[in-house]
Amino acid sequence: MKLAAIDVIVVLLYAISLFSIALWVSREPAGHKKDTQDYFLAGRMLPWWAIGASLIASNISAEQIIGQSGQGFAVGMAIAAYEWQAAIVLIIVAKWFLPIFLKRKIYTMPQYLDQRYGGGVKTMMSIYWIILYTAVNLTTVLWLGGLAVMSLTGLSILPSMTALAVFALLYSLYGGLKAVALTDIIQVVILIFGGLAITWIALDLVAGDAGGAFTGLGMLYSEIPGHFKMILADDHPAYGDLPGIWTLLGGLWVLHFSYWGFNQYIIQRALGAESLAEAQKGLAFAAFLKLLIPVIVVIPGIAAVMLAQQGALDGGALQQQSDDTYGQLMGLAPAGLRGLVFAALIAAIVSSLASMMNSISTIFTMDIYKPRYEDRSEDHYVTVGRVSAFLAMVAALILAQPFLGGMDSAFQAVQEYSGFIAPGIVAVFLLGFFWSRATAIGAFGALIGSIVFNIVLKFGPVIGLPDIPFIIRVWIVFLGCVALAVALSITFEDKGKTAGSLELGDISFATTPLFNRLSALVVVMLIGLYAFLW
Repeated sequence: MKLAAIDVIVVLLYAISLFSIALWVSREPAGHKKDTQDYFLAGRMLPWWAIGASLIASNISAEQIIGQSGQGFAVGMAIAAYEWQAAIVLIIVAKWFLPIFLKRKIYTMPQYLDQRYGGGVKTMMSIYWIILYTAVNLTTVLWLGGLAVMSLTGLSILPSMTALAVFALLYSLYGGLKAVALTDIIQVVILIFGGLAITWIALDLVAGDAGGAFTGLGMLYSEIPGHFKMILADDHPAYGDLPGIWTLLGGLWVLHFSYWGFNQYIIQRALGAESLAEAQKGLAFAAFLKLLIPVIVVIPGIAAVMLAQQGALDGGALQQQSDDTYGQLMGLAPAGLRGLVFAALIAAIVSSLASMMNSISTIFTMDIYKPRYEDRSEDHYVTVGRVSAFLAMVAALILAQPFLGGMDSAFQAVQEYSGFIAPGIVAVFLLGFFWSRATAIGAFGALIGSIVFNIVLKFGPVIGLPDIPFIIRVWIVFLGCVALAVALSITFEDKGKTAGSLELGDISFATTPLFNRLSALVVVMLIGLYAFLW
C-alpha cells in the first residue's frame, strides 16, 4: 500500500465531511417531502456558482484525469483540444440553447424531443441515453477510477470500483441533484488544488537541482517540443485520433455540442437554475474553469515523459498502458499531500458517478416510467428514481471490466462509442431548434443514419473505402445526418408533421453585458493559447 496513515486520515476526513454536508443540504422543511422538481432539478433554485462548479466537477472525472494524463504522456498537449474547444461550446450553449430549454420548463432532453417531434423519438432517445450512460459513461469512470485506487491501495480492481460506487450511492441517492450540485462546489475546489499539487510536484522533479516548477515547465517545452503541439502533423502516430487542423474544423465540435448541449447529466444543472441569467453566468464560469483543466491533467502527463527518462517513473509500464500515468504520479507526492491528491481524484470520480446516476434516474422516471403510470404520488416517483439509479450502478460494476479491460486508452474508447450517435443527436436538436419543417420521420432518419454511416465508414477499409480518422468521420456523418433528415422531412412532409412543432418567437436570445464580456475574454484567451501552441 502506498498510502501512509496520514493519507488515509485525510481521505476519511474528506469522505465524512462530504457525506455530512450532502445530508445537511438535502434536508427539507418540517412536513415537506421531496417532489420530482426537488429531487431531479434541485427545486430550480441553483445559483450560477453552483451550476458552474457542478458542471466541471461532473465533467472532470477519471475519464479526464486518468485518460487525459495518459494521453498527455503518449501524445502531448494536442489532447487539450477536448477541453479548450469545450469552452467555446459552453458559451454558444448558454446563449442559443438554454433560452429554449428554460422557456419550455423541461426536466430532460427527451422531454424536449417529445414536445418537438413526438413520443416515438423521445422514447428511442430515452432508451439510448440510459444505455449509453450506464454501459459507457458509468463503466468508464468506474474502471479508470478503480485503476487509480488499485495503484495506491493495493486493492484489486473489483473492490476498488465497488468502494467508489458505494461512496457515490451513499451521498447522492437521498438528496438528488441538490446534494450533488452543492457538494460539487467542495469537490471542484479539492479537485483543482489536488491537481495543481500534482502538476507542481511533477514539474519540480523534472527541474531537479535546477530549481522550481516553472523551470521544469521550461525544460519540458525545450526538450520535448513535440508534446506541446496542438496541431499534429499527418505523420504523427496519434493523427488518427487528433487529425491536425481537423481537430479545429471537424467533428470534435459535433462531439462537444452533443456532450455540453444535449447531454442530460451535464445540462441538468442549468435546467435547475433559478433564472436564465444565472444559468448563463454558470456556463460562462465553467468555460473559464475549462481553460485551467489541461494544466492539472495534461501537463503532468507530459512531465511523466521526462520523469520516466530520469527513472522516477516506470517508463516501460507506461509505454504499455498509458492510463497508469496518473496513478504513478500520485505515488510521487509526499505523505499527507498524497492523501489530498487522492481525495481530489475521488472527488472527481464520485461527483461524475453521482451526476450520471441522477440523470439516468431522471430520464427513466420522467420519460419512461411516469408516462405509463401517471396516477402515482410524487414520493413514489422519487423512490423509483432512487431504485433506478442504484440498479444502473450495479449494472455498470458488472460491465466495466468486460467492456474496458482490454482497451489501450479508455478515454479514446469512450469518444469512439459516443461518436456513433452524437452526429445524429446534434442534427436532430439543431434542426428542431432552427428549422420549422423538420419532422419526426427526418429525426428518425438522422438517428438511425448516424449509426449506419459510422459503421460503414469505420469498417470501410474492409470493403475498399479509405481509412478516415475518427474526428473527420464524425464530421462527415453529421453532414450526412443533416442531409438525410432534411430530405426525409421534405419528402414525407405531410405524413411526418407533428403537432409539437415549436416556435421561437416568444424566446429572447439577448444576453447581459457581463456575459458578453466574459464570452469575449474566453475567445481571446483561446486564440492566444492556440497561436502560441500551434
